[in-house]
Amino acid sequence: MRFFKYLLGIWTAVAIYTVFSFFAGPKGLSAYNYLLVEKEHQWNNIKELGIMNEELERNRNNLLYDHDTLLVQARQMGYGHENERFVRIVGLNNIKPIPAEVGNIYTVQKPDFISDRYIKITAICIGFLIFAFFFMMEFIEKRSR
Repeated sequence: MRFFKYLLGIWTAVAIYTVFSFFAGPKGLSAYNYLLVEKEHQWNNIKELGIMNEELERNRNNLLYDHDTLLVQARQMGYGHENERFVRIVGLNNIKPIPAEVGNIYTVQKPDFISDRYIKITAICIGFLIFAFFFMMEFIEKRSR
């Protein structure tokens, strides 16, 4: 029976390591849930980029195949026909920039977790404390006899 008291310290260390690793470790539930949230952010970012791609593709096709759109765009940039005369007023900026939004930079953060090293150290320390507690209890019992 005395031997099983000391095994309780080892089993406690194993149990604490398992529980902490499962919930807060690098491959635990908290890291997994964080990665699921990041996955959703990435899918939303891909959807936004798809919408922007469709809009830019429409603008490109309009410029390739629609002569009037090409003329309007050229006039906005300051170009004209051969026989046209332009009067430019200094100080006014009539050229509108072409909106070409290509998306935002999205960086993924590392998941927040407790390092496996700290989990092992904590489990060993608690297991040692349980072991020392039972050892001291047995020592006190022997001295009191």
